[in-house]
Amino acid sequence: MLKDKNVIITGTNRGIGKKMMEVFAAEGANIWAHARKETPEFLELVYSTSIKNNVTITPIYCDMINKQEMKECMKQIMDSKQKVDALINNVGVAHGGLFQMTSVDEIRRIFEVNLFSIMEFTQMVSRLMVRQKCGSIVNMASISGLDLHSGNCAYGTSKAALIAFTKTLSAELAPIGIRVNAIAPGLTDTDMAALMEGKSGISMIRDSSMGRLGKPEEIAKLALFLASDKASFITGQVIRCDGGAK
Repeated sequence: MLKDKNVIITGTNRGIGKKMMEVFAAEGANIWAHARKETPEFLELVYSTSIKNNVTITPIYCDMINKQEMKECMKQIMDSKQKVDALINNVGVAHGGLFQMTSVDEIRRIFEVNLFSIMEFTQMVSRLMVRQKCGSIVNMASISGLDLHSGNCAYGTSKAALIAFTKTLSAELAPIGIRVNAIAPGLTDTDMAALMEGKSGISMIRDSSMGRLGKPEEIAKLALFLASDKASFITGQVIRCDGGAK
């Protein structure tokens, strides 16, 4: 589906992002694989995935709340002189807590990672796409940004803002030929899910019609579809992937 396409994926060192790298590579994509820092384990993952699928995977490193590091990542991408066909904004952090018990500084930190870093990086990448007059941007939102409940004053509202950003940006870029969509996963079997309080996780599984956690591969395949030309008439959408959350 993405043979000879070039894709940027953020947050690929674990969880859904790691699976995205594997799934996209299996479909022929060359990838800029972002991680916050270099580790031997990440380098081995990049190398083995690249060799297995006969694609080019270039690691890029930056803390997504460090503007200078982000610029250096973009310079590396621009210096390659390669077309950027898709950007998958997967990076994010989880949080749970009642508003009265959560400092505004903590809420600001969550927004910095889950919204503002994505907006800034997308602005950099979209400038390349505008010159190309084509591209696909996929933002990783959450059903917590659609079904807001108690305890979601930081994470849920940051994802709701990301959804609003997705819709706004899609309206701006669609006339140029760039599509922008978001995925809203339910609780998925990753390290992030393991950090949730027991009762919260059990409740989310119970409220899913399928009665189970999502699999990272299921989210990755949806991102693959949205990034590909098979979704050529889809933009401005937030697609739930939650096993039928009630």
